[in-house]
Amino acid sequence: MKNLVLVLIVLLIACSKSPKPISEPSGKMLITTNRDGNYELYSMQADGSNPMNLTQSESLEFGGSWHPDGNSLVTYSDRDGNNEIYHIDISTGSAIRLTDHESSDVLPTFSPDGNQILFMSERNGSSRDLFIMNADGTNKRALTNNELYEESPAWSPDGSKIAFTRLIKEQVDTTLVSNGEIFIMNADGSKVQRLTQKTGYDSGAAFSPDGSQIAFYGMANESFDLFIMDADGSNLYNLTNDSLEAYSPSWSPNGEWIAYTGGNRENYDIYLIHVDTGERRRITTTEGRDENAKWYHKKTSD
Repeated sequence: MKNLVLVLIVLLIACSKSPKPISEPSGKMLITTNRDGNYELYSMQADGSNPMNLTQSESLEFGGSWHPDGNSLVTYSDRDGNNEIYHIDISTGSAIRLTDHESSDVLPTFSPDGNQILFMSERNGSSRDLFIMNADGTNKRALTNNELYEESPAWSPDGSKIAFTRLIKEQVDTTLVSNGEIFIMNADGSKVQRLTQKTGYDSGAAFSPDGSQIAFYGMANESFDLFIMDADGSNLYNLTNDSLEAYSPSWSPNGEWIAYTGGNRENYDIYLIHVDTGERRRITTTEGRDENAKWYHKKTSD
């Protein structure tokens, strides 16, 4: 009888405990927005407050990436008539052009240590491929040389792996090139592996802060949702699963929240979703497009 009473007491205590509170999202983000009439890069807090225009340009500025020290960023811009990669000092606004090629250079992203930059380019002549260069723009070289379009490169937190999207030819009709899948490879371009096997376009891969998972957006129910899978492609599940289109995930530094672009053709804003509970918050409400949020992750000590 005493044992039964003890069991009941333990159960009552366990049931009386309140659920673990959700941590409030914190830190700063980089977003792309056309709220001023043309695409610029803004910084803001994780709740959408304190928006600040970092580029102040009349030209297109898109696809920004934080330097790990938080004091500068890279982006691509057509300010000189062609899409090129620029390094921008946040405190002064000064921009240094890192690429100078007749082809389009886009989607730069700093390595976790800040020493290298991934970017996409058409300079090989066959299609858009993945390139890498030093942070000062020297030593540009191709990591892929594929006849089919590639995009959205992302570093693993330790800098050893790169995830990216590659278009593939449909097996039922190899003349069709309409299915984007997530691939992963070593940082030197070796050991390329396909991670997703989904119908429809998958892109925007982003590693979790501990490197164990990858978030991306993909087609589901005639719309785009956010998905999460383990870094080896296993345990795939739909995180958002609703009618609102979702793109471009970015993990919070503690790995508990994901920022993403949500909306429709008329308007896109930045949303947050809690990975474990599914709680969602809309943190921008401007007209037009707020998109491509990049949560700042401070450089970790070596």
